[in-house]
Parts: sequence; C-alpha cells; structure tokens
Amino acid sequence: MIVGGAARPRGRFPHVKVAGGFAFVSGTSSRRPDNTIAGASVDALGTTNLDIREQTRAVLRNISGILAAVGASLDDLVQVTTYLVNMNDFGGYNEVYAEFFDETGPARTTVAVHQLPHPHLLIEIQAVALVPGRSGPHGGGDD
Repeated sequence: MIVGGAARPRGRFPHVKVAGGFAFVSGTSSRRPDNTIAGASVDALGTTNLDIREQTRAVLRNISGILAAVGASLDDLVQVTTYLVNMNDFGGYNEVYAEFFDETGPARTTVAVHQLPHPHLLIEIQAVALVPGRSGPHGGGDD
C-alpha cells in the first residue's frame, strides 16, 4: 500500500504491506513528501549539517503516519530494525528513541551500514506492527 501524504518510495515497493494481522513497514527515512530531508541542511557556503536526533524523530513520525493508514500506531510495533550509517550516531539515536519507547516497546536491532540511498540520510528504520483487530493467519487479508 502506498500511503498518501508520505514521501513516495524510490522504487517499486509499498510503504506498508499487511499480511497475517501484521503490518510490515518498508525501510523508512526522514525524507519528506517534497523530497527534502528532515535533519539535513546546507548553508550558504555549502556546509552540510546532518542531525541524527532530528532525523530519528522524523523517521519515527513517518512510521507513525504509515501505521495510521492501516489502523495501527507506534504502540502496536513488535519489532524494529534500524540502519545507521555511522555508529557514532548511536547515542543521539538512542536518546530520541527513548522519547518514543521504553523497555516495554518493540524488540529492536540496530546495525551499521555503509550507506543509504541519499548521502544526507543517517538513519532508516524498518518495522513490524500487529494491526489491532487483524490477528490470526487470515487476519483481514492483504492490503
């Protein structure tokens, strides 16, 4: 399912796929619908400033919007996988993540990757949520 109002995927894949009562959210970044990137700015001299905290907040808000389109929320997440370009950003990412979740939140894995699809992206998160009212092997079908 492609979610209106979200940045269009940069390939032929959906924002989210619902199957077996779960919502599988494709890797999501801080990219906005107009293709600008939250947490990335370039000043008049061409100096780039990338902010892991702002990008992390934007990614989680983007995921929240995608989940809302299928009747779920961040509270329904059961698993997230985070991809960081630089593990030196782990502290800032972890700090913001704790604004959204505590130890009762989703299971989490964080890995370092060489790069993401745009040089200004520091983080991408893939997630799985249990969609309320759609549990079971045939829980409401595929979207």
